Amino acid sequence: MVLLVTRAGRIDMGEAFMISIVDDEECVREAVRGLVRSLGFDACAFSSAETLLKSSRLSDTACVITDIQMPGMSGVELQDVLLAQDHPAPIVFMTAFPDERIRQRVLSAGAVGFLIKPFSDECLINCLGTAQRIMDSPIS
Repeated sequence: MVLLVTRAGRIDMGEAFMISIVDDEECVREAVRGLVRSLGFDACAFSSAETLLKSSRLSDTACVITDIQMPGMSGVELQDVLLAQDHPAPIVFMTAFPDERIRQRVLSAGAVGFLIKPFSDECLINCLGTAQRIMDSPIS
């Protein structure tokens, strides 16, 4: 069990909280993966949305961090597929090309974050705390 302390307070991080990181840029994937692992999470990195969807790790995924603009399936399309499959994982979007219409669309569909690259570690940590609280909430 890992206990993360941020300015926002204490966040209890369960060991089973696996995060899937999807970005077509290797340097971004590895940087985010390194941060996520340094926080005590299990993390897998994928170069495309399609690779994540075909992965055996999808069923273990408790949170997705994804780029929006990628070759093939976009992060927005990935969100659509996960919602259609009733996959409960909260999604954090990251992009170097912010678009207000896309931001509103993904947040309306349940995304827990919309980060503009480059973003601070603290911004991502706050999004992960929100995702953790959502996954820990009892279903009513």
